[in-house]
Amino acid sequence: MLVADPRTAAAWRRLRQEIADAGPERRRELLRERANQSRVTDLRMIGHAGLGHVGGDMSVLDILTTLFFAVLRIDPEKPDWPDRDRFVLSKGHTAGALYTTLAAAGFFAEEELETFAAPMSALNGHPNRVKVPGVETNTGPLGHGLPVSVGMAVAGRLSGSSRHVYVVLGDGELQEGSNWEAAMTAGHRRLANLTAIVDRNRLQQGARTEETNTLDPLDDRFRAFGWDVHVVDGHDHLELLDAFTAGRGERPTCVIANTVKGRGVSFMEDRVEWHHKVPSLEQISLATAELAR
Repeated sequence: MLVADPRTAAAWRRLRQEIADAGPERRRELLRERANQSRVTDLRMIGHAGLGHVGGDMSVLDILTTLFFAVLRIDPEKPDWPDRDRFVLSKGHTAGALYTTLAAAGFFAEEELETFAAPMSALNGHPNRVKVPGVETNTGPLGHGLPVSVGMAVAGRLSGSSRHVYVVLGDGELQEGSNWEAAMTAGHRRLANLTAIVDRNRLQQGARTEETNTLDPLDDRFRAFGWDVHVVDGHDHLELLDAFTAGRGERPTCVIANTVKGRGVSFMEDRVEWHHKVPSLEQISLATAELAR
């Protein structure tokens, strides 16, 4: 089991406060810089390990950064705090993005990222709740994260807790029927303590989502199941922040975040082959230079 890094956790608290105190444009800049730092770390980690889902990592990192550095009520040094907000990464194959974010927040030392996907490492190719602090449930088989999150939201309501549950879904995994059973249940139970975020990059392994199974109009589908829906630019941190913190009524919230697979790296953007591909050292160098701009 990994343990918290107090020094990094303290730096995370300072940055969170700076983001909270900043004006809108400075807040956007701080979150963008933090997300791109995680992108660089993620690229190097995947290059070192020789495997990973780099395209999806790049598309989801603005979402994760906004949540962990501006929204979630969490404490990296007390990962089991009972009233913490719950975060579930349903698209568990992008564990690399989650690990780099957790390390940046101080849940464990960043040096541990060098063990990603190594034999006996806690940092498996999919997140494991008994090995990694900050991971609430094991994910990997797609279509499981939303049903589990609905259960967490029901449990929170029954216990009278103020915690909120956030779950990030891949758009490709919405082809799994279990998601729609969960969406129907959440709408029926009016789980206002639940927010689902769809990483809508429109690519899945091997093809575009709409070529595989039409999802649009995705916003109307969630509304039909009784959800409040926000459609945003998934790379605009202020739009994400507004959607995550909007006044909640009496229904669950779905944030459809329009993103680009491989975001920030020109030769990866919107390219299906980068769903699961390892960049070379030269490509990592080029990508690092682009992300530093």
